[in-house]
Amino acid sequence: MPKPRLLIFSDLDGTLLNHENYRWQQAMPALERVAEAGIPLILNSSKTAAEIRMLRRQLGNTDPFIVENSAAVVIPPGTFGNDSEQIVHFGASRAEVLKALAAQRASGARFRGFADMTDDELAQLTGLDSASAARARERLGTEPLIWQGSDEERLRFEAALSAENLRLVKGGRFYHAMGTFDKADGARFLLNKYREQYQERYGNQRMTAIALGDSPNDQRMLEEADIPVVIRGVNSNEVQLPSEKHAMRSLKPGPAGWNECVLNLLFEYGY
Repeated sequence: MPKPRLLIFSDLDGTLLNHENYRWQQAMPALERVAEAGIPLILNSSKTAAEIRMLRRQLGNTDPFIVENSAAVVIPPGTFGNDSEQIVHFGASRAEVLKALAAQRASGARFRGFADMTDDELAQLTGLDSASAARARERLGTEPLIWQGSDEERLRFEAALSAENLRLVKGGRFYHAMGTFDKADGARFLLNKYREQYQERYGNQRMTAIALGDSPNDQRMLEEADIPVVIRGVNSNEVQLPSEKHAMRSLKPGPAGWNECVLNLLFEYGY
């Protein structure tokens, strides 16, 4: 039986990137093997398109990528026969999110979002340099914010956003106002696109999707894959692995665990 075509989806922070210093070099051996084998590596993160573009340049990655927890999928030219870059949106745009937030602020909601801050202010708040803060503020469909009201007010705020078909999701440092999408939406969209492409090129040759993540935010993306891989991290024990799938957990955290698991899977499937 011929080996399957592989496709890899990967979270970034705490998975491919070290949680403390955001370095990925420990995953270099596996990254090189993936590139040599021509396996698409799709980055799927809460980061913005501008942030992921910079990382892709460092990695030499040219595949589609998923930004802001599936606010949008960015498809480079020529990937699926497209002449120019395509951006596919899921759920509300950032303009729609900001409009809803402005209405809530006018009604008394107290918060401060990225759109309210300068690059230098966000840099001071997060420890990023000014250029990195600028990339973090270039958003397509989500708005991180600091909640400044009471818990009771926040619950009313969440209910008001829900009435506008928006969500308020708690992240590590910020709340995120966003549409009703998650990391699985972009992954599912690209999975179907690659399946169609592979069927045209390779007939009925199997395609196997691998997904790697480290937190509950990755749960649904992992469930979409044939092989879900949980990378050891702060919240990785909260991630449930489907018992019916070829699932695995890394022994090492971050990029070291990513490297170990991907190399093992490449060996298992003959790459």
